[in-house]
Amino acid sequence: MRSDYSKSGQKDQRSGTAGVLRGIKARLDKNRLGELLVMGGALSQQELSYALAEQRATNTPLGRLLLQQQRIRRHDLYRALAQQWGMRVMMTAMTIAITITAFGIRPARAESIRDVPSQVSLVSVANAAFAPVGYYPALFGSEERKSGNLKPFTKWTSMFERFDASMTTQQGRNVIDDMKRDLNALQGQPLRVMAQKVDELYNRVAYIEDSKNWGKSDYWGTPVEFLTRGGDCEDYAITKYTALRALGVPEERLRIAIVHDIQKNVPHAILIVYADEGAMILDNQSKITKFADNVSNYRPIFSINRQGWWLHSKPKETILASAQ
Repeated sequence: MRSDYSKSGQKDQRSGTAGVLRGIKARLDKNRLGELLVMGGALSQQELSYALAEQRATNTPLGRLLLQQQRIRRHDLYRALAQQWGMRVMMTAMTIAITITAFGIRPARAESIRDVPSQVSLVSVANAAFAPVGYYPALFGSEERKSGNLKPFTKWTSMFERFDASMTTQQGRNVIDDMKRDLNALQGQPLRVMAQKVDELYNRVAYIEDSKNWGKSDYWGTPVEFLTRGGDCEDYAITKYTALRALGVPEERLRIAIVHDIQKNVPHAILIVYADEGAMILDNQSKITKFADNVSNYRPIFSINRQGWWLHSKPKETILASAQ
């Protein structure tokens, strides 16, 4: 009887959890771009109905269509996109926590991602020149919580899979050989110098929106794809991350960070480099490589590397630390 009761309780718990997850999905569905614009007063329900009908007929992204028709301002679109992004990040975190707790699922660990950037390595013994990071600065003053579960971050994990596959093609090998030649002169330089030079080098690549480049609203390109056909903010960050890994910089000193650009009111991606002097920001929107302490227009949402991901939140108290 005790065993039957336990199984029944587990079934009830899983049934309840499934209901919660359905509720989360329903909330996400209600936070589609059009509904957010209507809720924010930028668009009427009737205008949305007309726009959706035309979208189905022309297969044009809704935001672009509304701007072309001058039904909304660009500022309103960016604000709605930022709200949508924030909701999706929050719901993803909730889904992870609920699923793991209720179902006892063992998360896909970070170690399961193959270290493809190490195949690009220019140094015989990676990481030997760098001391372990003792302390991490509070990124833009935020508090952070780490998780080793990378299963929900499919754009990140699938990028590594495609990158690994591209290394077996002639085109991929040619692009990586060119990359190595560009980076060769940076071997043995201090991390701060390496980061600045890598930032300058890859900021020269053409910026192309994902919708134009791939026909998708958000696509995380491999370095081979980025160096072949350009890309947007996260593609710059991924290629800079790969370049620094090729130069022997350890994983623990690098993170891709998704931030909210407070000035433009849009999500953005940057690379964080934990140098001995502090956290450096490698950003395709800036011609100068800055330290995080000197950047005030970004609010971090989450950061990620092969070792895990970190959820950033507003601090309850001031945290002072430095990378050593």
